[in-house]
Amino acid sequence: MADFNERVIEEFRANGGKVGGMFEGAPLLLLTTTGARTGRRHTNPAVYLRDGERVLVFASNAGAAHHPAWYHNVLADPRVLVELGEERFAARAMPLEGEERDRLYARQAAIDPAFAAYQEKTDRVIPVIALHPEAERLRAFGDELVRIHAYLRGELAKAREGGPAGDLRTHCLAFCDALAFHHNGEDRVAFPHLERLFPELKEPLDRLRAEHVVIARLAGELREAADPGTLDRVAAELESHFAHEEERLVPVLNALESVPWA
Repeated sequence: MADFNERVIEEFRANGGKVGGMFEGAPLLLLTTTGARTGRRHTNPAVYLRDGERVLVFASNAGAAHHPAWYHNVLADPRVLVELGEERFAARAMPLEGEERDRLYARQAAIDPAFAAYQEKTDRVIPVIALHPEAERLRAFGDELVRIHAYLRGELAKAREGGPAGDLRTHCLAFCDALAFHHNGEDRVAFPHLERLFPELKEPLDRLRAEHVVIARLAGELREAADPGTLDRVAAELESHFAHEEERLVPVLNALESVPWA
């Protein structure tokens, strides 16, 4: 297994994150952890799933009876290094629990049925680990906001491309989850900090909060019935919302020397 991993890692780094063989076409990253017992750095390839600003990995170990070694490593030291395509960034690993873990594992299993087979094969609950990029990656936070919006626009575009009803529902649920994670973070953390730092932003922030409520209601309708008409309404509301948010907040965010809520 060690030799196999090394070959995958070498191919990944030589080809900007693209590999062949059993991982060809799969969303793959390299995860570097610190050994819980040895203190040495270990790198493993892992299939990932994007979820808003964070990246999810799954300690499936192909359905083996025991967790992979890298999972024990992140429990001992959650500071990790992620290589995703040609991008490298520090992140903090956080295992998910309860309903959130179950929902996100089910989403991954719907996208890649192998993960459903892994869970059926073992008695253990396969952990889902969220990788949160560290603050140094977010220095130009306004640019990061634009990147997040571009990702959400892309997820919405995938849903609007259509396809079989099952695929449409899977894409819609993935998009709604990512959007809710992003907007909840803004409402609970980022916006209150910005309002304290810049009282003059109260009016645009209040407007953005109100738009979050409207978009959340439409997303709820989309969860109930993933139909193209509702998708079009979500797309129209969201594009107006993103444009206004980028116009008002990106210059302010990029001027910050530190991000107090990161």
